[in-house]
Amino acid sequence: MNGLGTDGGGSTHDTVSSTHNTVSGDAVIVGPLLMAQHIGGIQLPPPPPDVPPSQGPMPSRVFVNRTKELAELRGAALSLAAGPEPGVVLVVGVGGVGKTQLVAQAVRRELHRLFPDGQLYVDLADHRRDGAVDLAAVLGEFLRALRVHKDYVPGGLAERTALFRSVAATLRLLVKVDNVQHAPEVRALVPPQGLLVATGRRVLPSLLMDGAVLIDVAPLDGAAGTELVRRWHADADEGTAADVVRLCAGHPLALRAALEWLAARPQLTLDDVVRDLTAGRYGTGDDGVREATGMAMGAGGGTEEGGVGEAVDTVLDSVVAGVSGHTRHLYDLLGVLPGTTATADLLTATGATQVDEGLGELLSCRLAVLVESSDRPRRYRLHDVVRAHARLRARALPEERRRAVLRLVVDFYADAAAHGDALVLGDRFRIQPPPVRPLSELAARGTLFTGRPDALEWLDAERANFRAAVRAAADEGWYEDVWRLCESLWALYHSRKHLADCVESGLLGIEAAQHEARPDAEIRMRNQVARAAYELGDLDRAESQLDAAADLLGLAGDPRLSGVVQESRGLIALARGRSEESPGAARERAEEARELFERALAANRALPDPHGIVVQSYNVAQALVAGERWADALDVLDEAAETARTTGDEPMLPRIDLVRAHAFAGLGSLDRAVAAAGAAADAAAGLKQFAKLDQALELLTALADRAEDRPLRVACEEKLGALRRTMGLRPSAAPTA
Repeated sequence: MNGLGTDGGGSTHDTVSSTHNTVSGDAVIVGPLLMAQHIGGIQLPPPPPDVPPSQGPMPSRVFVNRTKELAELRGAALSLAAGPEPGVVLVVGVGGVGKTQLVAQAVRRELHRLFPDGQLYVDLADHRRDGAVDLAAVLGEFLRALRVHKDYVPGGLAERTALFRSVAATLRLLVKVDNVQHAPEVRALVPPQGLLVATGRRVLPSLLMDGAVLIDVAPLDGAAGTELVRRWHADADEGTAADVVRLCAGHPLALRAALEWLAARPQLTLDDVVRDLTAGRYGTGDDGVREATGMAMGAGGGTEEGGVGEAVDTVLDSVVAGVSGHTRHLYDLLGVLPGTTATADLLTATGATQVDEGLGELLSCRLAVLVESSDRPRRYRLHDVVRAHARLRARALPEERRRAVLRLVVDFYADAAAHGDALVLGDRFRIQPPPVRPLSELAARGTLFTGRPDALEWLDAERANFRAAVRAAADEGWYEDVWRLCESLWALYHSRKHLADCVESGLLGIEAAQHEARPDAEIRMRNQVARAAYELGDLDRAESQLDAAADLLGLAGDPRLSGVVQESRGLIALARGRSEESPGAARERAEEARELFERALAANRALPDPHGIVVQSYNVAQALVAGERWADALDVLDEAAETARTTGDEPMLPRIDLVRAHAFAGLGSLDRAVAAAGAAADAAAGLKQFAKLDQALELLTALADRAEDRPLRVACEEKLGALRRTMGLRPSAAPTA
């Protein structure tokens, strides 16, 4: 029997246990005052450290010759920060000209004082798919950085936008956004107070019409570039330094790469750099490659940008030609990889040797940079201009070698995703067999991740690379790998609500399953797309996917596939019922949902699958409550709770008690409803299911109002406010005195 006497850790509270009597297998009645005292005593986790986020690339210790631009950025920030509305600054320049570093320097020198509540940062290149940015994913990252608990981050863009504006409403924030291409990307991320500084390669006129301040960052002129070279290379002759600046077209990235390369070779001089760049001895000789690199550098591929691009291409050719052979091999591998970042584990899996040494050399030459990540492995990326150069070099590789590297990349991610899925979601129904390689074989040292939280963080950090790996596998015709990856990534997409990714990868998974003539895999893929669409509120799209999946059920042998489809259809029927204006129509929808859940329940009983039986019984009870069949719902819930306890399915008990509370309330038995909701709160707190605890406290507040139980209402409001503050939210209302 579950009493209300647990105090987070499962101990019995004597005063409560002596004042209750059992009314069902799970619910108990307690005195109003004791219930209020008990709710007040529920233990919440300690709040996260109250440390403002400080995201974004670190400023370089050597930074000169941008006095004008720094002054412009400082002036714009001061002016905009003084106004009542949030401001936007747009920093524009060719790729690699130093826009991000300019912002980093301005923040370090003064701007951080203007925005004491923190700095948020995103590189939109990591979130861009087919030209469009997944803004919901960006806002999800911002919310987590602002200490909103993952259980409280909603799935849809509109909901995340509203929550971001609510959480940030009183915060003075600086939002830094790199690689902006379109004005709507900026508008969606502007904080309610503070400043957004965006960097991009072209002017966005509509932003300027909105009042954004434009700062143009051009390549360094001769004098400024020469000063920078002599800061790095103190004994450089002024004329030679000027020649290097001219050959690098004043491009800071090219200058830095050339001088870093020289610093690692003390036997050479700056004259050697000038001679080699002038001779072009390390160039590819491919005008098409040079032209493409120039186009990648600039906003519109004009003459100036093309000239800068050719200069940078020449420098990068020289630098890459001068590094050690294993580092050059690593550089070429990075040009083949479909994603944007890489770990030593992935590079080792693709056959690279001396990975640590090679990465160190790429870092020292400023060809690669370290990337901030919340999980353990260190991640590396090439600057986008350097990445364009590396990928153009990769085009010259033999096709067999390129495909062999991609094959190893996809194999690595398919096995890693499967292991991550197993840790995050446990023993759930899966179509694919377990991976052959153990988790330990995927890591160069140690393991990729250990335990559920670690696995989920790793999967999330690799999200953009997973997306790219799925597309690469689809392009190569490796269809089994596509749907395997998609099935495993449900653990990430569902847990972190990356719903747009789920739809995109799922559609590729559907095509892959059709190519493989795997109706079971196609059903699974269509159901995953449907569930994502359902959570996004696109019920029509979800239903169309489920209709197509239902047509295939006769070709699939596993009855659980029928169960998952019927469950999803039942959830949609319940959602449609909630939007019905007519009570009669709502009850009809509820009955439709009940029948669908009953079919899903029968499919799980046929196996049998104990967890599936509990889940579908719970769903049946939800439909019965929606149809106002309160007593029938209680009978189903009693059986579900007994099965859950017998099989150790403890996480389902708070959900069962919440529905039980609604059923008792429907019958007018408020004391039993309060007891069931209290049991749900108790169990949810013990299991750290904070979203369920929130639901239980909200329900208890409403029940206390109906029962005119002021002490209980006050206790619930106070606990709910404390919970939401701990979870990174503002309380919905001030507690009643």
